[in-house]
Amino acid sequence: MRLNIVTKTDVGRKREHNEDAFLVDEELGLIAVADGMGGHAAGDVASQEAVASLHDHVLAGAAIIKAFQQNHDPGNAENLRRMLENAIRAAAYQVFGVSEMDKARKGMGTTLSLLLVQPEAAFLAHVGDSRIYMLREGQLRQVTSDHTYVAEMVRRGKMTEQEASSSRMSNLLIRAVGSHDYVEVDTRILRYKRHDVFLLCSDGLTGHISDAEFPRLIQASDLHWSAERLVNTALERGGKDNITLVLARVDET
Repeated sequence: MRLNIVTKTDVGRKREHNEDAFLVDEELGLIAVADGMGGHAAGDVASQEAVASLHDHVLAGAAIIKAFQQNHDPGNAENLRRMLENAIRAAAYQVFGVSEMDKARKGMGTTLSLLLVQPEAAFLAHVGDSRIYMLREGQLRQVTSDHTYVAEMVRRGKMTEQEASSSRMSNLLIRAVGSHDYVEVDTRILRYKRHDVFLLCSDGLTGHISDAEFPRLIQASDLHWSAERLVNTALERGGKDNITLVLARVDET
């Protein structure tokens, strides 16, 4: 299994500093995006602490990853899924602990979305409203669910998509890494094919580009061009937030 990975991040046109963070470990097949919040330089601390803690935890789980690589049975897959779930919970505990030690950072938190691509399957774990997409033969699919108040209202049938997009509460998270010492984590196991492209991104991108537009802005054969085009499009439309993305194409299965 081999991935072609391209990353890009931009502070945007409205923010003074970048509170996003990303992680790429090609040897592990691990990629992640985090979008910090908290103000007063706390957001960037939260996102950086989260991805560092995540990386440490996944590295410590090398034996679990190796077991799945050697045998793709359901038991090994479940152990790997659970390890990633615990990695995000460990990150939440870490970020919460840092915020408790510094009153200026009280209440800080971050989104955290990760993908671990292994032979036969990709494992994802996710908290917040950063997103993971899969693009296959021009067809785009969001494979995470936003943990926002308006997204939950839409899921319950109490708000339409149009009402959600115009709501003043559209960015209100109902789950975040570090705002409490424990967090519920979404996990999923995906089957992929050669030439599939994964997009991990913060809401600084999705706030300006609709799902319907992504397929024409992502050229699977040229990820560098695609990353530039995506970020420039978001900037041209206002760049109201930090913009971070990771594009990963499966070149060999």
